[in-house]
This record gives sequence, structure tokens and C-alpha cells, in this order.
Amino acid sequence: QVWLVQSGGGLVQPGGSLRLSCAASGSIFSIDNMGWYRQAPGKQRELVAVIDSRESTKYADSVKGRFTISRDNANNTVYLQMNAPNAEDTDKYDCNVRSTVVGGRTCSSWGQGTQVTVSS
Repeated sequence: QVWLVQSGGGLVQPGGSLRLSCAASGSIFSIDNMGWYRQAPGKQRELVAVIDSRESTKYADSVKGRFTISRDNANNTVYLQMNAPNAEDTDKYDCNVRSTVVGGRTCSSWGQGTQVTVSS
């Protein structure tokens, strides 16, 4: 079992900043990819950012230069630093972790989701 707990969402003003956190726990042997997705009402879930075990990162074009994904391997935690968010960044954000659990099975886990609302 792998559990993901998200935190850090909420209301932020345009041009402000916010940091989302996602901590994984459980019978984890290793973690491969860690990523953030978002889904606005009535829209498909989209990849915001992902970071792999080599700390190579990829970002959606819409957030490049503004958001930064990072990971703390010692604590099995991934972060999304959101700088200068705008109204288009208002979404429910979901954390995803792909890991190898004890026993060798690959597991894809999702957090509970957290709402980010950008408004003045």
C-alpha cells in the first residue's frame, strides 16, 4: 500500500505564490516519477509537471517559467511551487506517484486532490 497526502492548496491572489506538497508513505521500495495534474470543471485532466528519479523535469507549456516541481527523496515528497499564478491556474490539483513497492510491483498512486483558487 502507498498513501499520498496533499497539502498547500487554497486561495491565492494573482501574482502571489503558493506551494503544494505531496508526501508518499507505505511499503515503498523506490519512487520513479512524481507529478502534478490538474482538472478544471468540465475539462480533462492535464499534466502540469513531472519529475523522474533522475530529477529530469517536464512542464506544461502554460506553466513553464512560473511553476517549479521538485522532490525530496529522503521524505518521499514532491512539491509544486506556483509563482505568479493567474485565473487560468484555478483548478483541482492532483498528485501522482509511480513507485515500486516492496515485493517488486509497480504502483501508481493518487493523492486526494487539493483546490487552488486564484482570485483577488
